Amino acid sequence: MNPRTGNHVENRELLTEVPADSTLGQRGLPSRFGIGEWYGHSFTELTPQRRVEFATYRLQPSLCMKSSERDRLIELRMKAANAELSPSERIRLALLEDRFSEEQSSVKLCPFKHLPGYGKLPCSKSGGVCSLRAYEQAEDGTVSPLTGDRGALRTLCPNRFHEGLIAFKWASREILGQPDPALVGEVGFLESFDTFDGSEGEDVGRIDMVIVDNSRPADYPLPWMALEIQAVYFSGPEMSKLFNQITADVQNGGSGLVYPKENRRPDYRSSGPKRLMPQLQIKIPTLRRWGKRMAIVVDRPFFESMGAMQTVDHSSLSDVAWFVVDFTHDAENGRFVLTEGDRHFMTLEEAVKGLTGGKAIAQPQFEGRIKTSLKAF
Repeated sequence: MNPRTGNHVENRELLTEVPADSTLGQRGLPSRFGIGEWYGHSFTELTPQRRVEFATYRLQPSLCMKSSERDRLIELRMKAANAELSPSERIRLALLEDRFSEEQSSVKLCPFKHLPGYGKLPCSKSGGVCSLRAYEQAEDGTVSPLTGDRGALRTLCPNRFHEGLIAFKWASREILGQPDPALVGEVGFLESFDTFDGSEGEDVGRIDMVIVDNSRPADYPLPWMALEIQAVYFSGPEMSKLFNQITADVQNGGSGLVYPKENRRPDYRSSGPKRLMPQLQIKIPTLRRWGKRMAIVVDRPFFESMGAMQTVDHSSLSDVAWFVVDFTHDAENGRFVLTEGDRHFMTLEEAVKGLTGGKAIAQPQFEGRIKTSLKAF
């Protein structure tokens, strides 16, 4: 039985989180979390020079186009394609294309998130680390990544889930029956009341993405679904310390494939119960009244970090659909590729139970802890 969904699954090793301190890895060696992917590249396959380049790179915001400039560039490109540009618009388009070329050649771009009609966007993740990965260190100092389930990537950046729109098309195909949907990002869902310090109608909550089957006639009821993306936060020292360690290692003749000096770990408690769960509790009741359901995209380690949950057999019986993705190594290109994993339908209540990921202790045990604490006073 799958302890998280109550369903029968083939026998396999369940993912376990490597603790924060330097614990034993698969071969009885010390293990810690380091960089899994960096600006979209597998860290282990970067050259020493490339590692230093990434470690020392600092984004200059002035090189990035503003959102208003991007919108205007897309608009003018469309008009140019239809030969509808005025003389002044042609001048403006040329200036914006110059800005675009400067941005694309000067900043690190996100390989996963694209803006239709525009192209790749600058990486918005400070430091450019897409994911974490567990590494172990042998007695001779050799560092290598863990393999199998323990070596799975832990996704830090939400944009990582945008690769090829694979996860979003998968969710649309499963729930809407539409393999090629339209995608609308960051749609306002909650508005504020009129309060002492705020005005009524202000946008105070959004749906990460709305997936729409726009193949239906205009007078057909709009078929859509809501989708949330959840990466994991990490706890521990800032990444800049690891960047400095990598740079120093290369400067001293090493490869930059270092065993992290500091302890970092995926913080599923902050990411799940504290961040994702309130989002579901706020949004899903309204969606349920509308006859809609919420899809949630997470990676496998995130899902496996949750508590036991009971699933239902069909999407019509559910409030929540978990789409659990995997990352398969592509050795030829030195990257990991997002792939479809497992899908789980369940009620909101079961999702909350899983995100809580704990069970109540007996009252005598709880009171014993109180007494133990009182002795300190």
